[in-house]
Amino acid sequence: MSAYGRHMEREYSPESLSSEGSERASSYAMETGFYMSSFATTIFIGALITVGLLLIALLIALTVMLQSCESHGIVETHNPSFDYNHCQILSLHMELNGEADRFPSMCRVVALQYIKEGQYVRDLNSTMSMIQNYFSSITPAHDGLDVVLIDIDDIRSSNPRHINLPLPQYDQYGCSDCVEEAKHLKHRFILRLYMELHASGWPLILLSRKPEAERNSSIEDLISAGFRAWSTLTMRSEDELHMESRDYFSKRRDAMQREGFRIIASISSHMDALRGPFSGERIFKLPNPIYYNFSTSN
Repeated sequence: MSAYGRHMEREYSPESLSSEGSERASSYAMETGFYMSSFATTIFIGALITVGLLLIALLIALTVMLQSCESHGIVETHNPSFDYNHCQILSLHMELNGEADRFPSMCRVVALQYIKEGQYVRDLNSTMSMIQNYFSSITPAHDGLDVVLIDIDDIRSSNPRHINLPLPQYDQYGCSDCVEEAKHLKHRFILRLYMELHASGWPLILLSRKPEAERNSSIEDLISAGFRAWSTLTMRSEDELHMESRDYFSKRRDAMQREGFRIIASISSHMDALRGPFSGERIFKLPNPIYYNFSTSN
């Protein structure tokens, strides 16, 4: 073998390559500054897995404890949005079906929150703005036969089904005066709308569920509340006292139609005054959190 061949053999011999690999490995360990044996690595990974399992077990235990507390009434979860939506739909359908005796107490609390948190005022203001916008685009005919119907029991709250309950009735729900404040707000908004419609020349027909025998006291109440110059005040005759209010309103509207009146709009916060035939070209339902929520006691 030539001298060059022996030199190449020594340079690339297995011993030479092994020595070079060891040097590189040592160099890598020094450069990284961190070295773990396979045994230490196994222990480290095992510890991480153990900690993860302990955290999962702790989370499961907390979940079980929370569910147990809820089932025993220790922790009470409350979703105001769900309660409000649920009670709103329930109230609407109970009013549509004329049912007021099965309204849950939870919804009475939600109704008071609806008032106290200011949502009732915002809804009332929005509804009034919608009515005002509608009437700003039309004018009554000169023959005086275009009329607007307004439920005055919204003003007086004097129907036996809407008699004010004693304030202690509301104390159990954490509010002794917000219901009366809500009625005051409704009165103020309706009076402003009434004055605007009257100033625009609309003939106003007032509807009440109360009997004809209370006409004089009703007129006094209306005048003292600021309502004047209406066209007609319609009240129940003796043979209408036992009629369902929905049928009573439909009968009176039918009579108006036969007399040649054109009902442009009906305004009320109660469904019974808005359902049935001849309700008008427009129907405006005012928000009312009180009607079914507090018209009956538990």
